[in-house]
This record gives sequence, structure tokens and C-alpha cells, in this order.
Amino acid sequence: MDRSADDSLLSASVQNQDLGAQPRVTVLQHSSDVPLDRLARRLGDVRLVRLFDGDPVPTLTQCGDGLVVLGGQMSAYADDVAPWLPQVRSLLLEAATSGLPTLGICLGAQLLAVAGGGRVEVAAPPGREAGVVRVHWRESALTDPVLGPVARAAGATRGADVEAGRCPTLAVSMHADAVVELPRGAEWLGWSDMYPYQAFRLGSALGVQFHPEAGPSLAVRWALDHTDVATTEVAEAVRAHSDELDATCSVLADAFLTQVRAHAGAGMALAG
Repeated sequence: MDRSADDSLLSASVQNQDLGAQPRVTVLQHSSDVPLDRLARRLGDVRLVRLFDGDPVPTLTQCGDGLVVLGGQMSAYADDVAPWLPQVRSLLLEAATSGLPTLGICLGAQLLAVAGGGRVEVAAPPGREAGVVRVHWRESALTDPVLGPVARAAGATRGADVEAGRCPTLAVSMHADAVVELPRGAEWLGWSDMYPYQAFRLGSALGVQFHPEAGPSLAVRWALDHTDVATTEVAEAVRAHSDELDATCSVLADAFLTQVRAHAGAGMALAG
């Protein structure tokens, strides 16, 4: 999705919302080819910060009522390639410890892990995880404010459902780097057949290694960029499961916005 297309999606989202009732969510975009995609119409009033285009990293007070940090083509340690990364890591840790509802996706989740004292392995030995994967939930995910509804939408109602590996959620994945050590105090929420840390929470910040936002066209475009990915298989999988993937994105976005609205409402009550 190019910049003009991304702008039009965000404009359509804003025009279809009652801005007087909508909290503001700040979204940090690291790469032009890793956009909001399916999330563009689902986050309400969005302030999009294009870090790759020179936009400055906002302060915590400038983030509004929620923060989303998208994926990117660089590693979580590539400060020489993306000089804004140290500020993003600092912002993520501040957000997680201040109560600001935060969602880190793929690179965003890896940056959150590093910011909290965890560790990411660049070019992890299992190799690139690509296409549609099964995300299995841990019992703790059932009570998570954002992932609880996602796990329940997959049919999980009790701990035995998830701990036995039943009721997985299908999700798009495209990464070669991976979180290999969670920060101290983080809650482990989900895993895949290939990588253990598909989802975790650190304070008010949720990190997901998978891509809830990626539609079929975007997932195929990413696959085409990598010689170690079977693009035809990815294309077939994301198209075959498109409706289910879209529904998961919708459930996750609604749950995140519920958390954002609750945070915004609490702030207004305190201000009053």
C-alpha cells in the first residue's frame, strides 16, 4: 500500500467515525511496505507517524489514548539503519509502565521485548516463519483484555482448551528474527508450532509476533520479497483463510479499542 492509498484509508476511517466520541490512537510505521492494511479502518481516529519518512518519534503525552507500533524490514537492534529505534524502545517501555494501551506487531513486539530487557535473535535458527500459522494460546491469554476475545472466538472457553493445544487461531506470519527471551515480569500468552513467543504482555503493552493486520495482497507482496518463501503456498493459504483472518483482525481491533476507550474514559474522569 503506497502513501496515498494509506492516507485514503485513514481518511475514510475518520470520516466514518464520530470524532467527538473517538479516542486517538498513535501508530508508528517503520517501513513504507508495512502499513496498517486491515487495521486502517478499525482503529478510529488515527495519528499516523511515518518514521521512515522523517516524522519524529512522539513523546508519551503526544500519543493520545493508545499506541500501535507496526512491523518493519529492519531488526530490533538496527539503530544504524533506523536511527529512531532507540527512541521507540524507550517510548514502548514508558508506555508499558504508564498504563497506556499499546500494541506491538512483529518488529513492534520485538522492540517491546528488547526495551523491557528481553532478547531477540536475528535470523533465528528455525528459519523464516511465513504464511498462515496456527497460534496456540496459553491459559493466561483467556483473561487478557485484547487476546481473550480472540482466543474465545477460536472456541476456547477454559484453560484445558488452550493448554491441550486445542482452539488455535490462524494468523499471518512473516519474520526471520524472533523473541527468544521475554522481559522479566512479562506474561507469556501464545506460541506457534515454530516459535514459542507469538504473544506476550508487558504491563499495558501487548506484543504479537504475528500480523493481524495483513490482508492477502500484502502477505503475498511480502512473500515475493524473500527467496526463502514459497510464494504460491502463501498466496493459496491467505486467500483460502481470508475471511477467518479478517474476522480475527476485527476481534483483536475491537478488543484493543475497548481497552483504549476505557483508558481514555478513566483519564477524563480524573481530569474532571
